[in-house]
Amino acid sequence: MELLRFTTAGSVDDGKSTLIGRLLFDSKSIFEDQLDQVKQTSERRGATEVDLALLTDGLKDEREQGITIDVAYRYFATPRRKFIIADTPGHIQYTRNMVTGASTANVALILIDARNGVVEQTCRHSIIASLLQIPHVIVCVNKMDLVDYNEDQFNKIKEDFENFASKLDVQDVQFIPISALKGDNVVNRSEKMDWYEGSTLLYTLENIHIGSDHNHIDCRFPVQTVIRPQTDEYHDYRGYAGRIAGGVFKPGDEVIVLPSGFTSKIKTIDTYDGSVEEAFAPMSVTMTLDDDIDISRGDMIVRTNNQPEPKQDIDVMLCWLNIKGPQPRAKYAIRHTTADAKAMIKEIRYKMDINTLHRNEEDKNITANDICRAQLRTTRPLLVDSYRKNRNTGSIILVDEGTNETVAAGMII
Repeated sequence: MELLRFTTAGSVDDGKSTLIGRLLFDSKSIFEDQLDQVKQTSERRGATEVDLALLTDGLKDEREQGITIDVAYRYFATPRRKFIIADTPGHIQYTRNMVTGASTANVALILIDARNGVVEQTCRHSIIASLLQIPHVIVCVNKMDLVDYNEDQFNKIKEDFENFASKLDVQDVQFIPISALKGDNVVNRSEKMDWYEGSTLLYTLENIHIGSDHNHIDCRFPVQTVIRPQTDEYHDYRGYAGRIAGGVFKPGDEVIVLPSGFTSKIKTIDTYDGSVEEAFAPMSVTMTLDDDIDISRGDMIVRTNNQPEPKQDIDVMLCWLNIKGPQPRAKYAIRHTTADAKAMIKEIRYKMDINTLHRNEEDKNITANDICRAQLRTTRPLLVDSYRKNRNTGSIILVDEGTNETVAAGMII
């Protein structure tokens, strides 16, 4: 079954957790004991209805304050698809959590309160979705029950968002009027909004086309590990295991191993279920080659006529995740696909105002949740593509070696 990852975003109290609770509840993806626990907590608080938001708010502080702090991941499936939901916080100080949850998403659900329309956090999260190149955006205009299911209000919000989104790099935007609390247009069609002729949210998520979201042109296979079973049956077997980051590979293809530059041909492509005649992103496979080449973790198998550029000076957009800002000339561990190296931040070019997209070249004081453009210098060349071309080979993380904390996530320009 195809797997769809989606993230929720929006301002505080727009109903993100309630919407996910409603999706899980109406699609019958909740266990009885979970529901009983939520009912008891709702009653203890004096709520007249079951508070479905409690299904995703797992931290004690979240339940007490009624807000989302951490990224909560939830899994559910329908007969058509499997889903991973990242419920991300709406507060400004948790922007870094939203970046974490959105980094692997196919779809961003951006919630807008029907009473308030497009607000600052809507713009902020839409800009982050654009920056992270999330291919599909579904704008859910929530709390329609509080504006009497008014079509004009929905159309006004739709027009406002479209005017703002025209400045962003977002390819596919859809709009759905919903009420997460009452369940209108979430899993079941709403009888109170007969003017809306589109699909429900669940139907849209089940049918949105994500097959072309991966780069199937540029072949990239970062090697994670070498498989040597050394059993009687597979005595001379030497396979290179990893997850395909881009392109389509077939047995017989001429490939080059980087950085060594040795060429060979793919002999077989093996999976847990047996050999396959072709493999593509994001499949996890083991490849064997015709020639014995010294290949180890961090190397990359690519096509001879389509290679990434080895770079030591890398331009990136960094989302700073750590409370302590970048230290001048400090060294960090850099992780790119399966490769590790050391890196230094040579310079901060500018800091981005996430609300206006304005570039501030004067203020270069970076703290947690800030997004900036920086130039990195690495100790050895990394095999990179631009993030726009490939989200897998175009992303990096920086790690503080002293504390082992991930301090920044970067998108290569």
